[in-house]
Amino acid sequence: MKKLLSIVVPCYNEDLAVPKFYDEVVKVCEEMEKRWVVEFEFVFVDDGSRDRTLAVIEDLHEKDSRVKFVSFSRNFGKEAALLAGLEYAKGDFVATMDVDLQDPPALLPEMYGAVENGEYDSAGARRVSRKGEPLIRSFFARIYYRLINRLSKVEMIDGVRDFRVMSRKMVDAVIGMPEYNRYSKGIFSFVGFKTKWVEFEHVDRVAGETHWSFWKLFLYGIEAICAFSTVPLVLSAVLGLLFCFIAFVMIIVIIVKTLAFGDPVGGWPSLICAVLMMGGLQMMALGVMGQYLAKTYLETKRRPIYIVRRTEKDL
Repeated sequence: MKKLLSIVVPCYNEDLAVPKFYDEVVKVCEEMEKRWVVEFEFVFVDDGSRDRTLAVIEDLHEKDSRVKFVSFSRNFGKEAALLAGLEYAKGDFVATMDVDLQDPPALLPEMYGAVENGEYDSAGARRVSRKGEPLIRSFFARIYYRLINRLSKVEMIDGVRDFRVMSRKMVDAVIGMPEYNRYSKGIFSFVGFKTKWVEFEHVDRVAGETHWSFWKLFLYGIEAICAFSTVPLVLSAVLGLLFCFIAFVMIIVIIVKTLAFGDPVGGWPSLICAVLMMGGLQMMALGVMGQYLAKTYLETKRRPIYIVRRTEKDL
């Protein structure tokens, strides 16, 4: 009996990349059909694109019935697109890939083979070099992974991509976590399952430009920390206790100094510095608590993670 491999591909303003991706992945799929009894479906998720991405995908569907698509009513973000693709995929196995070909389709057979034979529940691609990436982004990325692994009990591996092949059991486990504030890399790690890592060198985009600015990546990193760690809240409390202790010691020092040497006028600059520092720490602690409160607020609203405007069934 043939197994079905669903390939989920989030897209946002990628009308130039979609045809190139399709051509490359179809070649790999044809090779895989010679080795395994497998068939394919391609689930493109149009994340509210403003260019011709949806039109290009619709043209592919007309030529190849294996091409399915889900089009959002607006841009909901890559995390929502990944979830939608997993929910719409019907395969016994599901692969998630970026459309810009920075996830090399040539790795797909090795990854599928590891999961298909039952040895692993998941196979993920891990980039071992950041050649071609801006140096400052590479530096902060490495620092970030070291930080989050110290803060979180869920292991986050540096260089891991969203490119992975999963068994249906693992896909169902991921779908079973319908949280609004999503960080897929963390969710994949949280659900567990035995994973094989396939390493590869950095590959440049085949077309277009990245939609991930440094600021967006920074906010995405904060999202991950808030989603998988409460350590920042503990650190805020520890800092508060530490500075209370310092303040108590300083009170004793001032009393002793005043009794011994009098109370000369002075110390205004140091007082202002202390006030500003304490004020800054308080604002930081409030900001940390505010982030967690905001995430809780968004979760309790129970808004849909995405809204579908159109699928291939509407054609």
